[in-house]
Parts: sequence; structure tokens; C-alpha cells
Amino acid sequence: MPVFWFALSQLTWIDLPDTILVFIIFHVLIYPSSNGYNSYMDRDTGSVGGIEKPMEPTRQLYTVTLIMDGIALLAAFYISTYFVAGILAYILVSKAYSYRGIRLKKYPVTGYLLVMLFQGGVTFWLVYHGCSADKTLQVPVMLMVVASLLIGGFYPLTQIYQHEADRKDGVTSISYILGYRGTFIYCGIMYIAAFVLLARYFVYNLQSTSFYLFSVIMLPVLLYFFYWAGRVWKNPAYADFKHTMRMNTIAAICSNTAFIIIFLID
Repeated sequence: MPVFWFALSQLTWIDLPDTILVFIIFHVLIYPSSNGYNSYMDRDTGSVGGIEKPMEPTRQLYTVTLIMDGIALLAAFYISTYFVAGILAYILVSKAYSYRGIRLKKYPVTGYLLVMLFQGGVTFWLVYHGCSADKTLQVPVMLMVVASLLIGGFYPLTQIYQHEADRKDGVTSISYILGYRGTFIYCGIMYIAAFVLLARYFVYNLQSTSFYLFSVIMLPVLLYFFYWAGRVWKNPAYADFKHTMRMNTIAAICSNTAFIIIFLID
């Protein structure tokens, strides 16, 4: 959702009905379907995706995820053929990430880069294009890079409590390779890179106020990041589900709030 509001905040003219439809396609259909399909393939028994004790996934869940993807594709035709192509690519990559026959998540670097690209830059492009009044194809590349960096700087933190479960499932995550301390260091570097590019873009486009607002509203994320990193540095046991979900909640609330305010004032 932060990427959705980020893209929307940078549009001058939006098509309101299409914007509502794009929101529904992503947040009511595509994202829940992807999570459901991933749960079905992983057969998670431990904490995952914001749920501490997930239910046993059933065949019905698998069927529902496919139906949701089909509805999303049909709805995408209302936006544009480019949007359909992008949504189809997103669905296929999402399935390949979890599908046992391909299992891109087994490959730490390839899987991570695809998550960065599709949940970040590609999603930004699709929202920017799909919500624009003229269905523009001229999407700011620098902002696509920023969106990818923001996702890339957060995603390893969502894996940090699953090292053992992933290892048992034959999955080597990017967070596992980096280690507990390395994950925090790496994510901090990615966030710095994203902020530098975002500052450059906002200042260049005379949106300094927007950048200051974003920086101030994101302060709680920064403070909790250092607080959590300090605890994990002393004791890796703090790299657990509870702290991960707290970080996820704070980051989601702050980033959504920041981009919604920028959208409203611009």
C-alpha cells in the first residue's frame, strides 16, 4: 500500500474510478491471493505473514487464490492492455516465487531482486500508469528505483525471524545469508540510498516541503529500527515474530500516512 500511495502522490491528474479499481485489484485481489498461494505452497506451521498461528492451508485456499487472480486479470482489462500485461507478469512471478516446481524463493539473490523489482518498481509503474487520467507511459524512472529500494530495504527484515523455518524447508533467504546484524546494516544502507534519491527528486522538482514531511513522519520508523537493532545486536533472540510485526506495523502506518498527506497537499 505505501507504494500505491507513493505513486498516486506523484500524479497531477488522476482518474478516480480507475484509481479505486487499481486499489481493489492490488489490495483486495492480487496481494491476498499471493499470500494465500504462498501459504498453501509453504504449508507454514510457524508464524508467518502477520499471523502468529496460521491455520492449515487447504485445497480450497488454492482454488480461491486462482479465482482471485482470474478476477484481477479480467478487471485489469478495464484499465489498459499495458496494465493487464503488468498484472499478468506480477501474478506469474509471484506464483514462480512459491511454486514447488520452480521455487524462486530458494535462490536468495534472484528471489530477493524479483521481490524488489515487482513489489517496488513494477507496482509503482502500474499504479502510476493505471491511475493517471491519460494512462501515461512516461513514469519517473528514479521514483521506480526509490520504490524498489524501499521494498529492498524492508523485505529482509520480514525474513529475520524465519531463518530456522526457512532452513528446514530448504530455503535460503537473503536475511539468512546476511545474518542478524548484517540484515540491519544492509537494510539501513538501502534506506539511506532511497532517501538520498528521494531527496534529490523532490528538491529538483520543487517539492522540498513534501520531502521534509516524509522525513518527519518516518522518524518513528527510524527510532524503532535502531532500538530493535540494538536489542538484536546484544541478543539474537529479539529477532522474533513480535518485534518484526511491530516494525512492520510502524513502517506501514508511517509510510502510508506520509504519502497520503503528500497526495492531499499536492
